[in-house]
Amino acid sequence: MNLTGFAARKAIAAIITIFAILCVNFVIFRIAPGDPVRMMFKDPRVSSKQLELQRQKFGIDKPLSGQFVAYIKQLSRGDLGISFWQKRPVVEVIAERIPATLALVLTALIIAVLLGVALGAIAGWRNGTKLDTFLLTASLTLYSIPTFALGIILLLVFAYFLSIFPLGGMATPASGFEGFEYITDVAWHMFLPCFSIILWYIGEYVLLTRSSMMDVLGQDYIATARGKGIKESRVLKNHALRNALLPVVTLTGINIGFAIAGVIEAETVFSWPGAGRLVYDAVVKRDYPLLQGVFLLFAVSVVLANLFIDLIYGFIDPRIKVGAK
Repeated sequence: MNLTGFAARKAIAAIITIFAILCVNFVIFRIAPGDPVRMMFKDPRVSSKQLELQRQKFGIDKPLSGQFVAYIKQLSRGDLGISFWQKRPVVEVIAERIPATLALVLTALIIAVLLGVALGAIAGWRNGTKLDTFLLTASLTLYSIPTFALGIILLLVFAYFLSIFPLGGMATPASGFEGFEYITDVAWHMFLPCFSIILWYIGEYVLLTRSSMMDVLGQDYIATARGKGIKESRVLKNHALRNALLPVVTLTGINIGFAIAGVIEAETVFSWPGAGRLVYDAVVKRDYPLLQGVFLLFAVSVVLANLFIDLIYGFIDPRIKVGAK
């Protein structure tokens, strides 16, 4: 099988997966308890007739089959529907929140990868030493603590008790900051939520890089390189670390998709106005179209990240031959 056929097969599999996600995404929110129209109109004086008119307006008075057909037709036009809560197109609501989430996720992921790989390589190289034991223990501890728990701890210590960082939000309200002052203010607000995500991901990367590094250092070509008298620093950099990074590249591609969804906890704890916080608000409001739109974005990002890794992995690792028996 050539590269074109391999890519086509992976793309078809991704399309089938996305369609299955569409079906699950549609059904799962409609079997959830609660009436979204009643959530919009909590005043008991609103009559049943008025509520029924609102159900007709949003198309939720039809049977599930009719709603599903209408949903697919809307998606084919790039229309994710109208938010029950904000009375605006879902695409507009999500588009407003995506920049804040990307800024938080990409910053945290880049720092976590760089630090995690460096510390993991050191731990694998110094396997069995006190430094390795410390890094392994710290990584397992951080990786075991949920993101929201780390966020709450950081919030209590550095924002509430020490008052070093703000309690939440993306910028100081009514500050009037512009230009560099505004960027600095946003960065100051972003520090704690970003740090909580970094702490969780860095443990994962340290553990993976350490394990991969230990495996590579035990290979015959490493012993051969050392036997040729090559400096240890060059052996580690040019031979060991380069090959140890292959699993890290795979994990990073997958994490790019999962991080967008995983940021829900951090954004909720720190009131960061991103797509993750939007999910929490949409759940509270029983906003089906908004939930469908955000979860579809999260799911597709994971599928596309996996597809991207599948397509480039053969180029990263020369030992992999596409279609080899």
